[in-house]
Amino acid sequence: MAAGAKSFLADAGYGEQELDANSALMELDKGLRSGKLGEQCEAVVRFPRLFQKYPFPILINSAFLKLADVFRVGNNFLRLCVLKVTQQSEKHLEKILNVDEFVKRVFSVIHSNDPVARAITLRMLGSMASIIPERKNAHHSIRQSLDSHDNVEVEAAIFAAANFSAQSKDFAGGICNKISEMIQGLATPVDLKLKLIPILQHMHHDASLASSSRQLLQQLVTSYPSTKMVIVTLHTFTLLAASSLVDIPKQIQLLLQYLKNDPRKAVKRLAIQDLKLLANKTPHTWSRENIQALCECALQTPYDSLKLGMLSVLSTLSGTIAIKQYFSIAPGTAATTARSFDLVKLAQECCYHNNRGIAAHGVRVLTNISASCQEKDLLALEQDAVFGLESLLVLCSQDSSPGAQATLKIALTCMVKLAKCRPHLSQSVVESLLTQLHSAQDAARILMCHCLAAIAMQLPVLGDGMLGDLMDLYKVIGRSATDKQQELLVSLATVIFVASQKALSSEVKNVIKQQLENVSNGWTAYRIARQASRMGNHDMARELYQSLLTQVASEHFYFWLNSLKEFSHAEQCLTGLQEEDYSSALSCIAESLKSYHKGIASLTAASTPLNPLSFQCGFVKLRIDLLQAFSQLICTCNSLKTSPPPAIATTIAMTSGNDLQRCGRISTQMKLSMEEFRNLATRYGDLYQSSFDADSATLRNVELQQQSCLLISHAVEALILDPESASFQEYTSSGAAHVESEYERRMMSVFNHVLEEVESLNRKYAPVSYLHTACLCNAVIALLKVPLSFQRYFFQKLQSTSIKLALSPSPRNPAEPIAVQNNQQLALKVEGVVQHGSKPGLFRKIQSVCLNVSSTLQSKSGQDYKIPIDNMTNEMEQRVEPHNDYFSTQFLLNLAILGTHNITVESSVKDLNGIVWKTGPKTTIFVKSLEDPYSQQVRLQQQQGQPPTQQQQQQQRTAYSRF
Repeated sequence: MAAGAKSFLADAGYGEQELDANSALMELDKGLRSGKLGEQCEAVVRFPRLFQKYPFPILINSAFLKLADVFRVGNNFLRLCVLKVTQQSEKHLEKILNVDEFVKRVFSVIHSNDPVARAITLRMLGSMASIIPERKNAHHSIRQSLDSHDNVEVEAAIFAAANFSAQSKDFAGGICNKISEMIQGLATPVDLKLKLIPILQHMHHDASLASSSRQLLQQLVTSYPSTKMVIVTLHTFTLLAASSLVDIPKQIQLLLQYLKNDPRKAVKRLAIQDLKLLANKTPHTWSRENIQALCECALQTPYDSLKLGMLSVLSTLSGTIAIKQYFSIAPGTAATTARSFDLVKLAQECCYHNNRGIAAHGVRVLTNISASCQEKDLLALEQDAVFGLESLLVLCSQDSSPGAQATLKIALTCMVKLAKCRPHLSQSVVESLLTQLHSAQDAARILMCHCLAAIAMQLPVLGDGMLGDLMDLYKVIGRSATDKQQELLVSLATVIFVASQKALSSEVKNVIKQQLENVSNGWTAYRIARQASRMGNHDMARELYQSLLTQVASEHFYFWLNSLKEFSHAEQCLTGLQEEDYSSALSCIAESLKSYHKGIASLTAASTPLNPLSFQCGFVKLRIDLLQAFSQLICTCNSLKTSPPPAIATTIAMTSGNDLQRCGRISTQMKLSMEEFRNLATRYGDLYQSSFDADSATLRNVELQQQSCLLISHAVEALILDPESASFQEYTSSGAAHVESEYERRMMSVFNHVLEEVESLNRKYAPVSYLHTACLCNAVIALLKVPLSFQRYFFQKLQSTSIKLALSPSPRNPAEPIAVQNNQQLALKVEGVVQHGSKPGLFRKIQSVCLNVSSTLQSKSGQDYKIPIDNMTNEMEQRVEPHNDYFSTQFLLNLAILGTHNITVESSVKDLNGIVWKTGPKTTIFVKSLEDPYSQQVRLQQQQGQPPTQQQQQQQRTAYSRF
């Protein structure tokens, strides 16, 4: 269990304790200067790791200059090692500050008499094309080397030419004719022509260049009909069209022509591969005729491998806008209308094909047609899709080979899609899954359980029907402790939790616990407990966490499990709430809070410097404060009985002009309560904004908590504080919004019910009566009766993103301030790198980084002088787009007031949807603003009553003229 949990608790860290950057560089430099070749090579190949750990320009610049020196004076093997390091570290190349010096050292080798050394240099220049795209000496060397008699050098020149063509418009325009001559020249060997042709894919910088390249490729396709030439030329043709965009329809027609007419299978396969590329990139450019031609080819071909390829293109297109274009038939002849369903005919034929892959794509096409063309009456088609899926399920569930599993995944994805788009088909889909589940292989069972869980989440009404079959299966599986069996236990338990929408029955709990005692290991039990927490089955989760406490190897894991146990117990206490029974509600909340406080103490003990569990702590603290606010609200409502308004309350209200005074002290308490709920909603909003790496379900959960706070504050305002101006329009939820989970479904129904109750009371009765307080208390109880869901991000961080900032100038000692004269402005350079975990950009990607710089005066020194008001504060913001995960910008700060200033730089990020996330970090430096010597001298002379000399005035003028 410890091994499995370790990945969760260590995921936020980025490695071992860091050495100082300079020490690490000196260590490698020592290796470079060694007399032994082996030590030099070892030092060179360790540079990429150094760049990864310290990705800032100052180190990368020094390191690359050292590598360039090794390249200049070393042998060819060392040069090859430096080339490999440069290619691996391509994203760090733009951080080289002394590009000229770096290029000069590398370029000197191009004049060597050794063709291999020249070849390695050309490859090195090609790898650096992104930072030196317009260097004419590099362009000239590549052109010269293309005419070399040494094959190794020519191949290196071709590599460099391809890289420079991709980066430089001038180079591409200049080299195009040269490449064209070489390809068409009789003296050029065929294998060299095959290597030269792919350079033409980069000739897309302007329309005329792309057009001339297309004409050349067109000539080549017809002039050189050999298989290899046709394949390379057609593929280059496709890549050029995909980059230049204008000729894609022509290219689709050309590929379809080759697919139809060329008898060679290799050419047909290449045509299919390129059609797939264009189907993924630009499905909207496919006309009805293109799809029709592809269907005809697929219907006619006798080869299964080609049919599979064509169907894979069609199944890609069927999930896009192209399918709607295919079925939108303009009024035409009867023959045209009849032929328009060739795609359907092909899919129906292939559904029961003996090749699994073909059958899977056939079913996928039918499913996509059923899902996207909903306005058509496609009853027969839907039935075909269901029957095809069932037959594929029977075929693949008995086979544990990887190919069968991949096909099964396609079929199950189609089942979920079909159940979502056509709910009336879901019952038969679920029945066939449950029937097949008993006889299937373990690997297939796991996938089928995931499918059942997804369908039950979308259509909870099907859950109860599944439960009996699932429990029967749970009793018989798990006789062995293999990995697949353990995985199956978790998957089945998940489906059972989803299917039993309300609380688990004791019988179900006993069966699960019995099986876990028999064969499971601790990690399986933890995963099942985690799923129980996500689905709101807290009593089950608490028992499982309790059983695991003694099975972990470190105290951090112990405290983590103990905190989960306490949170589950706290939520379990809230399940006993009853409407109208307010005193027991208060005692339930108090009991829950007791467990929550124990849990948060344990959770704090589980955090480590590498993994501070900040989201978990923030989420739980907010839950504690929310429960306390709910408890306070119920007490406030009860105070209407214990401390009713005094007899003179109406008179006081009329005298003061405040109508709320009629209600007595409850009105002020309610005002405080409303502000407390608004404050909680703001804090939930902050937690949401700081969770850039969270999955969408976790974020939705946080959003629902925020909405419940806003709902209660709105109810308090509408019922008691300001019933006249309360508006219900903005709070009515749209029924069209798709609900993802049972927790969300139940919360939304509570929100709607509470809003209806509040609205009806608001219209009928004036505040404040027992009906109003009862409505508020019932709203609190209804919200707390929905079991809280602890979502994935609470347990598992699938995406990890952090920003590392470096400020310059920076002090040698963090406690010391940086000295700057008050008549000068401080140029603050902010550099940063974006660091990722193992799955960058899984949920959202960074589009730009927002840097906010502010300065505050910590302490004044000396006398107060009159300073212009605009010199007193600095508040600036800049937005920079990271390139290769690196960004840099500068700020000019005015620190005219003498004293110590605290400068804070805070970063936040903006994702591709334009949403701003407060990811941090926040960095602070201290700057001491000192009086400039001339002003100091003038002041002292003024104090002594002496006028400043002419020479001093001249100095002052020159000092200011510089700025």
